[in-house]
Amino acid sequence: MLLAIDCGNTNALFAVHDGSRWCSQWRTATNTSRTADEYAVWLHQLLAMDQLGLGDIDACIISTVVPQSLFHLRNLSRRYLKCEPMVIGEGDLTLSITSATDNPAEVGADRLVNAVGARSLVEGALLLVDSGTATTFDVVTEDDKFIGGAISPGMYLSLEALHDAAAKLPRIAMQKPEKSIGTNTVNAMQTGIF
Repeated sequence: MLLAIDCGNTNALFAVHDGSRWCSQWRTATNTSRTADEYAVWLHQLLAMDQLGLGDIDACIISTVVPQSLFHLRNLSRRYLKCEPMVIGEGDLTLSITSATDNPAEVGADRLVNAVGARSLVEGALLLVDSGTATTFDVVTEDDKFIGGAISPGMYLSLEALHDAAAKLPRIAMQKPEKSIGTNTVNAMQTGIF
């Protein structure tokens, strides 16, 4: 079984694939000081709830935009899964999408795996939107070239910036507004974000 790890700036997603389907998935907050041992205890418990164990995993692939977490995730794979992980953007790992940007090495692993995943579902030219800590808009040509895109602040980051930079704006929960024109401060902020 394959353990796929997608470690973003805010959350890390762990998912198990048995060769034909995704069996399980779990999300945790990204914490750059979480050690391989801590990941192993957490993962062991979650696997057990799905009648799986660390010994059932024989392959691991890691996509991360958090370099500080890679060391611990790589050690999780080596020490507890007993396998050398494949890491997106390292070594001679070849993806079905090629980067045709000015500097292919600086394209985030998250953007590349989004492109590969989207291509596995849809043919033709693609516009990909990923709303996370950052909101990314990426373009893939019909001949599988990642040509670039745009990166902007994500919704939560934008809300935090509004609260931090504007003295009278409160910290609010992310919630879809009931109407398109905010008639109070909270509604106006929610409408602005959405």
